Amino acid sequence: MENLKDDADVNRTWENIKEYIKTSAKESLGLHELKQNKPWFDEECLGFLDQRKQAKMQWIQDPSQSNVDNLNNVRREVSRHFRNQKKAYLRAKIEELETSSNIQNIRDLYRGINDFKKGYQPRCNIVKNENGKLVADSHSIVARWRKYFCQLFNMHVVKEFGQAELHTAGPLVPEPSASEVEMAINKLKSHKLPGID
Repeated sequence: MENLKDDADVNRTWENIKEYIKTSAKESLGLHELKQNKPWFDEECLGFLDQRKQAKMQWIQDPSQSNVDNLNNVRREVSRHFRNQKKAYLRAKIEELETSSNIQNIRDLYRGINDFKKGYQPRCNIVKNENGKLVADSHSIVARWRKYFCQLFNMHVVKEFGQAELHTAGPLVPEPSASEVEMAINKLKSHKLPGID
């Protein structure tokens, strides 16, 4: 910007700078791919979306009755295709769950059921303040979290603990050796939670 001449176009200079920043960021960081939320949405569905977009553009350019009918037909066809794709995907997932159930693969069965049950889960951006009232403002939420963590981690009161002698009634048990620990770990079942012991 220091070397910018008075007769140079500012907008063109800004476009050049913007393009340099974009290309250098793309080279160094790469592109972030958005996660596709609908697994049944494929290339064929993209083609149907393009068809619908073209039909709508024709209707916008020429709002005649034939273009309106064409747009409605294309919309109906696209909706029917999306509905069939979604049904086929759900049917395949249900068959997958059924085979997991038949072969006693309980872990995959419950994982698949949980994926079905979750569905849409809205984010909750509400926090309770010190008085127990709900706060929805983003600045108030940040201030509340800051205060909470300051109270939690910045405690300046140090309690003095007295050393008490511990008397045990039973004999001292020697610590287990590494081979005993390894043998006990090998006896554990996989994908099972141990108890409190």
